[in-house]
Amino acid sequence: MKVLIIGGTRFMGPHIVRKLNGLGHEVTVFHRGQTIGDLPDSVKHMFGNRNRLDDFTADFKMLKPDVVVDMMLLNRTQAEMLVDVFKGISRRLVVASSCDVYLQYDLLRGVEEREVANHKINENAPLRNKLYPYRTMVPDEKHQLYDYDKILIEQVVISHPDLPATVLRLPMVYGPNDYQHRFWSYIKRMLDNRPTIILDKKQADWRITRGFVENCAGAIITAALDKKAEYRIYNVGEPEALTEREWVRKIADIIGWKGDVVTFIKDKLPEHLKSDLNFEHHLNIDTGCIRGELRYEESVTIEDALNLTIEWEKANPPETFEDSFDYDAEDNVL
Repeated sequence: MKVLIIGGTRFMGPHIVRKLNGLGHEVTVFHRGQTIGDLPDSVKHMFGNRNRLDDFTADFKMLKPDVVVDMMLLNRTQAEMLVDVFKGISRRLVVASSCDVYLQYDLLRGVEEREVANHKINENAPLRNKLYPYRTMVPDEKHQLYDYDKILIEQVVISHPDLPATVLRLPMVYGPNDYQHRFWSYIKRMLDNRPTIILDKKQADWRITRGFVENCAGAIITAALDKKAEYRIYNVGEPEALTEREWVRKIADIIGWKGDVVTFIKDKLPEHLKSDLNFEHHLNIDTGCIRGELRYEESVTIEDALNLTIEWEKANPPETFEDSFDYDAEDNVL
């Protein structure tokens, strides 16, 4: 099978490319050429701007991919161009979306206020009422997140009659090459032999669905290879959402950290540990649909995933997190 992957050179993309290539599929990656990634030599490359996909229509017609996997859709305009270019060329689309489409995400961020109802969120759960979730966080209209909204992307791609699509709503993804370094605040404190890790009291019991990068890539591959996934939306993530305290303890067991986890109400926390999130609202995702319909299951255990993540973090510490580690302020609070 011929597979075209748009944006497959960073974080999750190389896992998808390598696995498909290893299964014997003919893989082409369309990207800007700024990063090549650790990809097999047999993988083909097309260099270009995804905002100008229509400039490459003739090349795509010659390639004639069976499936197009788009990892980088950010807005409605890009989604409309994707569909316009590949209808009549490709047989299927597979699109990476996000669990930030759910109303529960805005409750967590404090954008909306409702009673707490922390049941698991399936694919039919209410979506956000407010579009463009990150506009207030970006400097100007030219920023790529100004028009970002996965809800609008899903509306465009999932309903097109001539180009069957599959949408995968991804969780909080962690693992090697995670540019957000999601577990670094805990890992560094343990490596620095801090006796205590301080958590917001509500955050300690807060649950959000996570997914290891290689496992999330596996879910995308599963959907790309199974025709049953056409016109379907699937949640992706680990089957059970651990509490934040449980994640800290799992990381501690691997590193060998013997310290304590201490909780405070938000008003008593040091300023650098305070968050604007409303931790009363969990983001606990139900991933039973993709497991039942497509027989998806993780290939990497949480323990192995954390071992790989910790080793990468130790070898690649971030340069811009220093304001998150005011140990004097933490000692004063304790």
